[in-house]
This record gives sequence, C-alpha cells and structure tokens, in this order.
Amino acid sequence: MGLGAAFLFYGAFGARSEEWDHYGGDAGGQRHVEADAITPANVGGLGEAWRFQTGELVDKSDEVKKRYAFEGTPILVGGSLIFCTPFNRIIALDPATGAQRWSYDPHVALDRKPGNQYVCRGVAYWEVAKASADRACATRIFMGTVDGRLIALDARSGKPCTGFGRDMAKLGIVDAGADRALVWPGEFQMTSPPVVARDTVIVGSSISDNRRVDAPKGTVRAFDARTGALKWGFDPVARGSAEKPGSWPAGAAEHTGQANVWAPISVDETRGLVFLPTSSPSPDFFGGLRKGNNDYADSVVALKAETGEVVWSFQTVHHDVWDYDLPAQPTLATLTRDDKPVDVVIQVTKTGFMFVLERDTGKPFFGVEERPVPQSAVAGEALSPTQPFPVKPPALVPQKLEKGGAWGVAWFDKRACNAKLDRVRSDGLFTPPSTQGTLIYPFTGGGANWGGMSFDPVRKIAIINVNRAGHIVTLFPAAEYRARRAADLKAEISPQEGAPYGMERDLFLSPLGLPCTPPPWGTLVAVDLNDGTIKWNHPFGTIRDLAPVPLPLEWGVPNCGGPLTTKTGLVFIGATMDNYLRAFDIESGKELWKGRLPAGGQATPMSYAWKGRQYVVIAAGGHARSGTKLGDYVIAYALPDAK
Repeated sequence: MGLGAAFLFYGAFGARSEEWDHYGGDAGGQRHVEADAITPANVGGLGEAWRFQTGELVDKSDEVKKRYAFEGTPILVGGSLIFCTPFNRIIALDPATGAQRWSYDPHVALDRKPGNQYVCRGVAYWEVAKASADRACATRIFMGTVDGRLIALDARSGKPCTGFGRDMAKLGIVDAGADRALVWPGEFQMTSPPVVARDTVIVGSSISDNRRVDAPKGTVRAFDARTGALKWGFDPVARGSAEKPGSWPAGAAEHTGQANVWAPISVDETRGLVFLPTSSPSPDFFGGLRKGNNDYADSVVALKAETGEVVWSFQTVHHDVWDYDLPAQPTLATLTRDDKPVDVVIQVTKTGFMFVLERDTGKPFFGVEERPVPQSAVAGEALSPTQPFPVKPPALVPQKLEKGGAWGVAWFDKRACNAKLDRVRSDGLFTPPSTQGTLIYPFTGGGANWGGMSFDPVRKIAIINVNRAGHIVTLFPAAEYRARRAADLKAEISPQEGAPYGMERDLFLSPLGLPCTPPPWGTLVAVDLNDGTIKWNHPFGTIRDLAPVPLPLEWGVPNCGGPLTTKTGLVFIGATMDNYLRAFDIESGKELWKGRLPAGGQATPMSYAWKGRQYVVIAAGGHARSGTKLGDYVIAYALPDAK
C-alpha cells in the first residue's frame, strides 16, 4: 500500500475497513479475515448471495480454452470488489450485489500459447500520498499481463493513469517483459499480482521451464508507482561482479536463466522489505552447466524495497534438479519464543516442508539440518551432497515410496503400478533424475503449490492444502529429442536446449488413469506453530467428479488453490477437483459445510464484511490442465439477510 494508506476508504463516506485489501488478505499474505458474522455454529446456513459471469469463454476457440485457468482472488478497495480474469480484463463489482461497476480490457493476444496458461491471480492497490480524493488516479490498481505489461488504472473508474509510463501512445502501461529474445511469445508472462511497497511497485514473472539453458532472465523489477520509471532490478542468477565464489563458477551464470519469482511477493512496510520466493535456474532437470548451490535460486530472499539490495537469503534446495522451486507467497507472521514475540517468514514448499525463518535475519526459527541425500546422477551432473531439512514442523506429505508400495484400485492396476515403480529409481526425496527414469515424490506440483497457506494470528495455526502424487522424470541424450517428440506428440517431452540431455515428465498413473501413489492424493493440514507440530491432517476432496460415476469416496484428490481462515475458527477452501467450496473447523478439521460450484474452484477464496453482512467469495472458472469444468463465475456466499 502507499504511504499513509494503512486503511482503505469505503466510497465517499470514509467508513474504513481492514478487510482483504491485498491479494493475500494483507501485505504479508496471511489469508485471514477478522469478520466474525459467520461462525462454526451458523455456517451451515450459508447460501449463495450473488453470482457474476465475466463472459470470458464466449467465442473462444478450443485451443484457447485448453490454456485457461481462472485462479483470481478479488480485493476489496474503495468500495468495490476488483479482480482480473485469465485474459487480463480487470473488473470492479458492487460488493453487495455483484453488479458490474466498470471493466478494462488490455486486449491480450489469444495466439500467444502461454507456457503457464492464461492466468491472472490478482491485482494490487495503491493510494497516492496527500492526493485529493477526487483527483484522477489518486487510488490505483496495478496488474501484470500475459504479454509482459505492467498496467496502472484509476481504482474508481478503471481508466488508465495517464502519467504512468513514458510512451504516450500506451497510456498507463510500462513494458516489463523479458530481457532475452523469446523462442515463442508465451515463453514469458506475469501470472501473480504485483506488490506495492510505499511508492514502489514490484513485479516478478512466470517463465516456461525446460525449453533451453539460456532461458529468459528471472529479473524482479521495481517501478515508481507514480511515473512507471524503472527504479531497480534484481536478477536471482548472480552474474558478473555479483557472482558468489563457490556458488556460481566463472561464466556459469551467463548461459543460465530463470530463478524467476512467479509466485506472489510479500511486503513488510515497517521494515521496508520485500520477500521473494525464487524458483529454479534453467533447465530444471540438469544442472551440470551451473555447478554449485546456485545461490538466490530456490530461496526466500529479503530485499530492501527502495533499492533492491539483498538483506538476507535462505536457500530451501541446493542445486535444484527436481523443479522444486518456491511456488507460494512467503507468509509474514508473529510467533512467540520465551514469552516474547518474534516476527517470522513462513515458506511452504513443493517438497512438503515448511521453513519458518526469523524476519530480520533469515535464521531458522525451529532449526534446520543439512542431511545427506541420494547421489549418483547422470554424467556431467554435480549434485549437492546434502539438503536442508527443517527440524520442525515435520514434512506435510510422504516423501518416499518403497518398491512394492504402489497402489491400485484393482489387482491388475496395482500390479501395473508396481511394475512401473520397479523400472525406475525411487530412493526417496532428492533422488536425482536419471536415464533409467526417477520417481519424483512429491511431484513437481507439490506438496504445497501457489495457493500457499493461511494463518490464524491468534491461534497460531497454519492451514495448508497439499498434494500426494508422483512424477516419473526420464533424461535422454539431447540428440534423441526430435525422434521422441515425433513419436508421442501428447507426452511432455522437452529439449533442454544447450544441455546434453532432454527430459520426459509423466504423471505416475495407473492404466485406469488414477495415481499409483497411495491415497489420499490430497490432504488439508493444520500446523500448530506454537510448537511446530501437526495438529491434524485429513483427506481433502472426493472422487465424485473424477470417477465414471459420481462416487463420493473421500480418498482426497489433487488440488490447486488456497485456503482462508476467519476470526471465528473457520477454514474456507475450494481447490479440489470435485467442484465444491468447503468450510472446516480449524481446531478439529471437521467439515461443517460445502456448497456445490458450477465450475472448478481452483482459486483462493476471500471474505469481507459489507454493511453488516459477511460474504465469502470465490472464482469458479476451472483449470484446463487439471481437467476441472471450465466456467467464468465469481460467486458470493452469505448467511440469510436479516432484513
């Protein structure tokens, strides 16, 4: 938020609210709401209050729909609910009725074939300090687009901010695109919302994996929130004089890309810090050309918001060859030690680990140990002999599948899964990719993913939805890429150009199309951060919409989205593949309510109080790659109106 903008104004009357003015609820991504009208005792009475359809799927080709994912979470600012669609339209709604107030269309091209789908998770809000309330763009909405633009709009009207950006032909727009030539237009995009720290707007990027060694740089950029002028850039892959001895051998960084920040960023306004969750360097599954730990990649990095200077960093994976990048927003919270408050950063990961770090130094709050991990990689690779394992909390998901331990719904299914497991390496977490084939478990979708976690600041309970599926990753000589690609056009086969190996990545599935890993395939986990223990861990979702017939078997299913918590002890979450929004008791994990959605709820819900009534809102638009039903809905739930 901007200077002096600790609270948001509700329209012209100046009634103030602290409810959901950032993508993650607050600048630190706690995804927690203080509204207390909906309680465990009355949540069963929730019903649909309104629904809005964006119209985004009208007249779209089947090819475009294959790349569609509605993952947006609205924010409540200036008396409007404001969100972005997968095609980067920004829409403002009346919070009580869902009626549209304004919309803005940046007209992104529909032939880009974005590597990470057409996705826009959210927008950011900023108030110009000391500006007159009726001045144009005194309050602003910022959004990054699929084609690399940073857009600034007037929050009240949706019109572009004319003083933002120097190209007068593109009012309200700054180019924040790639700084290397792209192989195809969709190789680089922005999917998560920008953040604003004082008067600086900061953006990351989403870059396609595994195409090439010299992928686009993962530079995080900061712009002046008033003018759009570039203030600084931070490249997590150290180059030139910034190289760290022993981490990036001379010249290695020059032909390495990415380590980008595709997940949301967090802001500590008081300290003037931003916290970045960085990803893996390119390519994902072979690191022989980038020997060393690859510092700043796969790390939580704390930067000074004004300058981009590194304050501290903590690496969660050394020399990543598993695509175990940081997928979620770092959550800022306060815990207690020796009866004193300690500000921390909580980072959930694809491996299923949760790292809790002291906010001023990056020092582990519960402790971290370097432990030996499997070795014997392909020729030319140089693995780290150890990896960091948090002492607490314990892993949120299983991290090893023993030979003979595969699952099947029938005997022939189980036999086929175990036969497949027998053919590949499966030595537990951090087993390196191989030409034999390696089981990556948990798979590259997590553990945790971009939905992150929610945190109850009073109970000190974190809620995380996780996956328990596997991938089989197989490396092959680079010269075989074209023949393999031609032989199977549907498989995920990538060249990793510039490396000696290409790679194939397959979900570890049975002949019936179900995961070979034992259920539950998705769980909802509560972690008590008073002592770093798991409070409960329950199967999450049913196979109702996955099976040939609608069986409500509670086996837990893969999920994509995030949770929110409330002051009254409720957890709301969609995310699952069976198209429900659910409410759980935070103390026990008991399901208290669920509402059937008209399409997949692969988004994070939000909540707010408006004129004495509490609403819970979720985007129900589905996720093409997950196979959930597509739609274009934003739906609000509330208790019956007392009037």
